[in-house]
Amino acid sequence: MVGKGKKYFGTDGIRGEVGKGVINPDFVLKLGWAAGRVFSKQGRGKIVIGKDTRISGYMFESVLEAGLASAGCDSLLVGPMPTPAVAYLTRTFQADAGIVISASHNPFFDNGIKFFSATGTKLPDEIEFAIEEELEKVLLTSPSAELGRARRIDDANGRYVEYCKSTSGYLNLKGFNIVLDCAHGATYDVAPKVFRELGANVTVIGASPNGLNINENVGSTSPAALQKAVLEHKADLGIAYDGDGDRLAMVDHEGQFVDGDELLYILAKHLQAQGIVKDGVVGTLMTNLGLEVALNKLDLKLVRADVGDRYVNEQLTEQGWVLGGENSGHLVLKHVSTTGDGIVASLQVLVALVLAKQSLSEAKSGMRKYPQVMINVKMPKKVNVLKLPAVVEAVASAEEALAETGRVLLRPSGTEPVVRVMVEGEDVSLVKQVCETLAAAVESAVGKP
Repeated sequence: MVGKGKKYFGTDGIRGEVGKGVINPDFVLKLGWAAGRVFSKQGRGKIVIGKDTRISGYMFESVLEAGLASAGCDSLLVGPMPTPAVAYLTRTFQADAGIVISASHNPFFDNGIKFFSATGTKLPDEIEFAIEEELEKVLLTSPSAELGRARRIDDANGRYVEYCKSTSGYLNLKGFNIVLDCAHGATYDVAPKVFRELGANVTVIGASPNGLNINENVGSTSPAALQKAVLEHKADLGIAYDGDGDRLAMVDHEGQFVDGDELLYILAKHLQAQGIVKDGVVGTLMTNLGLEVALNKLDLKLVRADVGDRYVNEQLTEQGWVLGGENSGHLVLKHVSTTGDGIVASLQVLVALVLAKQSLSEAKSGMRKYPQVMINVKMPKKVNVLKLPAVVEAVASAEEALAETGRVLLRPSGTEPVVRVMVEGEDVSLVKQVCETLAAAVESAVGKP
């Protein structure tokens, strides 16, 4: 999805299938040069480059390094590292920016480029616009004496492991039996080290990357393997990351899946008791209504941002709050990290469990997820469905049918010509009926493709 008014940048960098569109060596070479031009305007630039484990990362790392060097920027290469590790290392090395080569939870044949600012946050719009402006220019190599250099940071792994442990206050996990699923991705080396060094007994799956198996039937988007392993090993809990390590999901000792909304509830209750969360939590338009109800019982508000951790972060800054996230498992804890970090967030959940002397199953029991039904309605052309009188009337009828026990959301997709019709509420049969009726009304109003 391309951001508002942007030609290349979406809500999370630039992403697509390798060899198609702009995800090719020629474009990424020029992207490196364009970014180098923007970041080196105050003098010689310095950029941290990390990647996940997909095979195309080698190719894009090389051309990015070349593009940056041609613009007079130095590169610090950290190799396969979680996306949030690059944000941390960018701050640690006082670099001008960080670049991650990753397509997150997508399959291996996709890849992407995303950026962090010098402070470890997503780039502001004006910087992305500036890079796109440079992309329209002819690539001119800097004079030989001004070319950038590259060096590999051999201790990047150890630095990040120590940072993760420190965010938990060096929590003692002795006696914990944990299964980790690293999605054959960027956390495959650092995550087991973190938990083992904190004393946990760790069983690891999804930690044998070969460049082609990232996210394949493992990780936070495919929890079946973790659920099976937790039961087989009689573990206290399981933790799954996605391919680049910025989101997580968990599994309790009974093999039950615990999603981002439930983890947000556990963290909100814990951080409220610590005096860190005082007013509220930021979710998204897709956050389950059950979380909002549970937070209200804690006298906490839920503010909904647009879908995407970028927008969660923006809303956290606007509210002056520290905790937010998505049901997909992107969890942002601004008191310990500048961006969503799967390892750091999972450690914070464990801190909450230890202090409350609860199992994961007990800790999530204070929140009841509401049944949620979603139907995708295809559109013949792009229209603002929320302004069609028939749709407005149908939404009003749906909300009246649900009364105070449910919620309706119509959300046009940013990547395909469909409208996502979502209904949730206490009564699953009513939710299903209302969603089907509303979807039919939307389809009738927009016409069949």
